[in-house]
Amino acid sequence: MRSYTLIAPAKINLHLEIISDRPDGYHELVMILQSIDLADEIYLQASDTETIRIRCDHPEVPLDKSNLAYKAAELMAVEFPQAFAKYGGVNITINKRIPVAAGLAGGSTNAAAVLVGIDLLWNLGLTQSELEELGAQLGSDVPFCVAGGTAIATGRGEQLAPLPSLDNIYIVLGKYRSLAVSTAWAYKTYRQEFGDSYLRDTDSLSARAAAIHSGPIVKAILHKDAREIAQKLHNDLERVVLPAYPQVLQLRQTFASAGVLGTMMSGSGPSVFAICESLQQAEQVQLRVREILPDEDLELFVTRMTSHGIQVASSV
Repeated sequence: MRSYTLIAPAKINLHLEIISDRPDGYHELVMILQSIDLADEIYLQASDTETIRIRCDHPEVPLDKSNLAYKAAELMAVEFPQAFAKYGGVNITINKRIPVAAGLAGGSTNAAAVLVGIDLLWNLGLTQSELEELGAQLGSDVPFCVAGGTAIATGRGEQLAPLPSLDNIYIVLGKYRSLAVSTAWAYKTYRQEFGDSYLRDTDSLSARAAAIHSGPIVKAILHKDAREIAQKLHNDLERVVLPAYPQVLQLRQTFASAGVLGTMMSGSGPSVFAICESLQQAEQVQLRVREILPDEDLELFVTRMTSHGIQVASSV
């Protein structure tokens, strides 16, 4: 049986700005997305039956049709019925390293890896753009996870424009294992509290340009200036999540007190990351935060920004 092992990196948000409501019920967003080295390993093996099976070493990951990786395989079977009939189903094994329910696109990057892996298993020859279009049917983060690197995301997050990739900027990332923040709750609460500030004239290019504030961090990214990037981090959702989740606020404050270049919550949380000057500083910050917050429920990772999305590690 043919098989592929793929590396599926997590992502963080360097910028998350809510612009307006959309007719489809989502929000119009401007985000800057960044891949990091913290990654899951996805093993795909062709099956001799027309079934999709999922295994995972993490007890909180669902193994049924609600899993986004399962949905990705199901989508490929629907979109390419002849290939599905010819090659059969797929067995998917997820070796989980990305924290669950962390705002790091763990489920989305697993789904992206399944799209890439099945494209290879079934000899479909799809382009990156075609894989991203398929990914958009599964979730807003999936298209970015296919290509990875550094990108501006607009619309509901599925419209991507690449930026120069950021490599080897080290970060420390923290997440309480037992803590989860509902993305739907975060956006709904933001709408309730700050909806009166939304852009109303969405057709006016000048009004849109005035409403968007991502320019300074984009400039810092173009110059690959880690210190300036760290100073320009922005996430609108912190305005509702931090007051409601004191642990997330405390973690962010602890990172800030440890002398990092900058710190912020990623996405809708509850993960918080801090940009550091070097690997050595990142390791020192990890130890310092562990001393201040000795809670065993708190996971801390030293990782770095990376220029790629899904990668093939091996094939048999």
